[in-house]
Amino acid sequence: MVRIIEDLAGDWRRLDERVEGLSNEIEAIARQDAGCGRLMSVPGIGPIISSAMVAAIGAGDVFTKGRDFAAWLGLVPKQISTGDRTILGKISRRGNRYLRVLFVQAAWVVLIKPKSWERHGLKSWIEAAKKRLHRNVLAIALANKLARIAWSVLAHGRSFEASKFNEAIT
Repeated sequence: MVRIIEDLAGDWRRLDERVEGLSNEIEAIARQDAGCGRLMSVPGIGPIISSAMVAAIGAGDVFTKGRDFAAWLGLVPKQISTGDRTILGKISRRGNRYLRVLFVQAAWVVLIKPKSWERHGLKSWIEAAKKRLHRNVLAIALANKLARIAWSVLAHGRSFEASKFNEAIT
């Protein structure tokens, strides 16, 4: 039994080494690409999300606006409309599941680091949304916001700047 556990531990170490090697390779590729570099300036977005986004949509010219990109990811609520009444439901979950999951993870990373909110210009928005939304809904809303920001950064060829983002909010 001890030998089996030692073999499994050895397999685990080899897998950790392989994951580390692949992560380093992805990071090197992301740092070489200009679009990935700009995307990594957005809060919560690192080499994996930036390289996945560039691989999925290229320069972002497929979409006319960030809202279309967020809808393609499935980060917008389903809308049920009858007459003059509009009901917003759960997120649609259409589109690229892998990217959607990555953006939700990025949102959770941003949410668990409140000290970085002000530096990234998200403090007022997150605090206002926190008062009215459940934490899981807040994470999806922030993922939607981050996806829109990421599309804008990629499509317009500029890095994320918190000062410009703050001016847009007010």
